[in-house]
Formats: sequence, structure tokens, C-alpha cells
Amino acid sequence: MTITVDTHVRAASVATFLVFGLNGLVFASWAARIPAVTQTLGLSSGQMGTLLLCIAVGSLLALPSAGAVVGRIGAANTIRTGGLLAATACAGIALSLMAGSVPATAAALFFFGIGIGLWDVAQNIEGAGVEHRLGRTIMPQFHAAFSGGAFVGALIGAGLSTLGVGLPEHLLVVAVVVVALTLTAPRWFLPRVPVAVPDAAGAGQPRAKGSSAWRDGRTLLIGVVVLGATLTEGAGNDWIAKAAVDGLGATESAGALLFALFVAAMTLMRFLGGRAIDRFGRVAVLRASMAAAAVGLVLFVLAGNLVLAGVGAALWGMGAALAFPMGMSAAADDPRHAAARVSVVSTIGYVAFLAGPPLLGYLGDHVGINLALLAIGAPILLALWLAGAAKPLRAVR
Repeated sequence: MTITVDTHVRAASVATFLVFGLNGLVFASWAARIPAVTQTLGLSSGQMGTLLLCIAVGSLLALPSAGAVVGRIGAANTIRTGGLLAATACAGIALSLMAGSVPATAAALFFFGIGIGLWDVAQNIEGAGVEHRLGRTIMPQFHAAFSGGAFVGALIGAGLSTLGVGLPEHLLVVAVVVVALTLTAPRWFLPRVPVAVPDAAGAGQPRAKGSSAWRDGRTLLIGVVVLGATLTEGAGNDWIAKAAVDGLGATESAGALLFALFVAAMTLMRFLGGRAIDRFGRVAVLRASMAAAAVGLVLFVLAGNLVLAGVGAALWGMGAALAFPMGMSAAADDPRHAAARVSVVSTIGYVAFLAGPPLLGYLGDHVGINLALLAIGAPILLALWLAGAAKPLRAVR
């Protein structure tokens, strides 16, 4: 019996790892080729920011209800639903770009955001279930799979751009891959059981009202730290490629490669960072992460050549890698109130991750996207200053 259970858990772990990786690949397939969208549709940075906001609005509408959807149909079926919706939206984006229609592209991106939002929450719930069954921490590795998938997606985007393959054709192939894998991989997930739902306050945990979590000072401070971290990651994902093209005069493929370097640095840190946290402690690693992100950001923006910009992008990615997972761990230190507090911190983080980059696009219309990126230096420094709020609670193991 034990062997059977272990086999099921290992299979679920592999399937979850694959789903995380595919999610990253789909996201990067879009993000790495944003310059192609602006060129195809003739958009300014601010107008591109509006398109990105369509994704944010779709995801933010999906996130609050995703926990209830998982509770009703299970994580596997939720990922299938989100994957099919995301794949359909990818095809819609491709057709809209072929037609040169901005409104149609915006509508497709809105549904893309909904699909990705459902998919994201469901994969994290499944990952938490696998982690619980294994009895050891593996969530950073799952998030590393997302970053690894994004890295592969960015490399594919750079290669296809160099070969002259258009984004519509690229997205149509991605849509087919998403349908195939999201329909098959979840069949190896764990059997459906009640789990703690991170985005539904109090679900699966001893009751702690979400409103009380919003009034908890430590939780809100951790939320501010996570806000700085997720804004840093989101800005890098959405704007590094575009900033390299606009600020350095780089080609689209070179911009995609810088984005790939950013994602590669994040992936490496997520695979190896757990040891650093165990050795030096959460607060020390969090401060070092925010410091590296600040230095990398400034170096990237002020670099006069691609080499220095690459060094900056790598430091930026390393700094952005671990802060969000550590923030989630800090919010969940007290198991009695973990669900409500993680819900608060997750909401703050996702709002920053999804809505922050479009706002940078509007600012970029006035000062250029490169200088606009410096605006995230303020929340990075604030996160560094408040990092002590993430100190583990002494009374909680």
C-alpha cells in the first residue's frame, strides 16, 4: 500500500512540475515578443500598457473565484478549463494580430488573463497538496519549473524572431501544445480531496475572517514587501525586451535574449535558494534579494551596451526570484490564520504583478520605458526596509 501511495505522489509531483513549466512557457511566449505586438499594431508604450492591463483585469476577475472553482470541480479540471481558455485566447490573439485589430486583441488578452488566472491558482493548490503528502518543501522547485518554462519560451521566441516567424504562427502552435498537455497531465494529479485554498479566506483551515487579516499589521507589512517583489518580477517579465529595443537600439531577438537571461537567473535562484534560506535565514535572504534587484535594475536601465544590460538583467532576476515565495511562507507562519493571511498577501502581490507593468507603460509614454522602470526602485527599497516583518514567528514551528 505504501509503495502505491508513494508512486501516486511521485506521479502527481511530475505532472505538477510539467503543468507549472507549461504555464511559464505560455506566459513567456507572449511576453518575449511584446515588441512584435507594438510593431504589428503600431502602438505606443502607453497603448501597449492598456493591452497588458486587459490581461491583468481578466486575471484579477478570475483569482477571487478560482478557489471556489477548484473546490467544485477539482484542481485537475480547473487546469483543464483554464488551459483550454488560454489556448483559445492564444488563437484569438493570433487571428487578431493577423487582422491588425486592437479591440479584438484586447478582448482575446482579457480571456487569456482569465485562463491563466484559473490555471495559476489550481496548480498552486495541487502543488501544496503534493508538498503536504511528501512531507518536505518543494514549492520553490515548482516555481522554478515555471521560470524554466518561461526561459525556454523566451529562447523559442528569440529564435523564431530571428528566423522571421511571426507571432501569430508562434501562438497558434503554442495553443495546440497547451490543449494537448493540459488535457493529459492532470490525470496523474492526486485524488481529489479537500485542501486549503490560498485565495479563499479561511477555506480548509481553522476559521479566521479575511477582514481580520486585513487589519493585522504584520500581514500588511509582509504584503508591502511582496508588493515590491512582485512588481519587480512583473516589470521585468513585461518590459525588459521592450526596454532593450527602445533604450539600447537592440534587435527584437536581442531583447528576447535579455528577457531569457532575466528568467534564467530567476530559475537558478529558485532551484538553489532554499539552501540559502535555511542557512542564513528568511530576513537576510530577503534583504539580499531586494538589494540585488535594486542594483540590477539600475544597471540595466543605465547600461550603455548589451553586456552591462545583461549583467543588470541577471542581477534583477536573481533578486526577484525568492521574495514572493518567502512572503507566502511568512504569511503562513501561524497555521491557525494561514489561509486568511496568505489570501491577503497573495491579493496584494497579484495586484502589483498584474497591474503594475501596465502603469509603467503609461509612464513610459512621458519619460521613455527605460527611465519609467526606475519607478519600481521605490517599492524595492521599501521592501528591503520592511523585510524584518517576514521574520519567523517564535511561537510557531
